[in-house]
Amino acid sequence: MKTLNELTLLDKFLFDEVMDIPEAHEAALRIILGDENLRLLTPSQTEKELRTAPWLRSIRLDVYSMDENLRIYNTEAQKTRKPDLPRRSRFYQSVMDSSLLKSGDESFNLLNDTFNIIITPFDLFGEGRYCYTFHARCDENPSLVLEDGATRIFLNTRGTNRNEISEELIQFLEYMEQSTLDVDIPDTNGNLIKIHNHVRQVKASEEIGVKFMQRWEEEAMWKREGREAGLAAGLAEGLNKGQTINQISIIRFQLLSKQMTPVQISDILGLSLAFVQQICDLLTTHPQEPDEKLADYFLSKNK
Repeated sequence: MKTLNELTLLDKFLFDEVMDIPEAHEAALRIILGDENLRLLTPSQTEKELRTAPWLRSIRLDVYSMDENLRIYNTEAQKTRKPDLPRRSRFYQSVMDSSLLKSGDESFNLLNDTFNIIITPFDLFGEGRYCYTFHARCDENPSLVLEDGATRIFLNTRGTNRNEISEELIQFLEYMEQSTLDVDIPDTNGNLIKIHNHVRQVKASEEIGVKFMQRWEEEAMWKREGREAGLAAGLAEGLNKGQTINQISIIRFQLLSKQMTPVQISDILGLSLAFVQQICDLLTTHPQEPDEKLADYFLSKNK
């Protein structure tokens, strides 16, 4: 287990706690977008949940905010490499858009400009870039951009094209991996100094230290309960219905509330990936079914 002081901004807990501070999130957005005039209009919201309908999958935005120009930002650190990140960003974009118009709004031009920003310690696209910015373009004429107001940005902390982006952004991305208390921040990077000062405050906070321990204990509890249910061996014969209902309840929480992947759930709970994947598939295809009904589906399929 890492201590709070050992966390970096790539760790979700520290990232959310720091970016929940509007000044820190504003400073990060200024660095990423190269816009010193950017001012946030609303406080940052961490783990903001959006859903288009009760029976459809929700999303949980890491850090959500709006600037004075009414542009919407979702910023997140994604430490685990996931091959579905591009399509995940598409889904997040669509659900975000669905919440921006009220019933009765007649023009789609009322949609806010949006920025989905994902920061990773790996190169999702394999071109060695620190920054990949995507807009919709015409296949027949790539210079023709579809002006739909949607921007998706993938940042790679381990890029190599230093001469193509600002030194300020490079320093920020390196800091994402090296968010220690004694790191040296260049005097010229005022935005990063602001972020670092808030990192120090968060790590020094007794209240946040207690919150971090409670979060760790919660995760440990789910892991312990999963193992105690007797399913660590995965799809073992003789599963009883009570055990299966318990497991489905735990996995439902991790998948829908924590937005974890089957691989992450399998690791945390000590369960077979094959078992977790089957349950996740059931939860995705039958999101409104109660745990007891899903247990019947699963047990009948695996007799």
